[in-house]
Amino acid sequence: MTRSDPPLMRSIRKAQLLQMVPLADSTIWEMEQRGEFPKRFLLTPRCVVWDLAEVEAWLAFRRKHPITPAKGPDVRLRRSRPVAHGRSEQRPF
Repeated sequence: MTRSDPPLMRSIRKAQLLQMVPLADSTIWEMEQRGEFPKRFLLTPRCVVWDLAEVEAWLAFRRKHPITPAKGPDVRLRRSRPVAHGRSEQRPF
């Protein structure tokens, strides 16, 4: 390999991606659609892969710029409170 040769691009399949990024398939897909996660591409008509360098860069960015957790709901804004049924009252299912 000479100095002018670009580095080899390594790709990973879904099983390897899910070991690195513990998110659901649907979450990853939604983030890809919003442009918040590296895009997948077809290696063959039936083989989907991700660029390993892009996924590692995304993980490094997330480590440096953590997301603030969402706040819980303000229960004081509820219009009604759920009523717990007593043991004597059986709810039909």
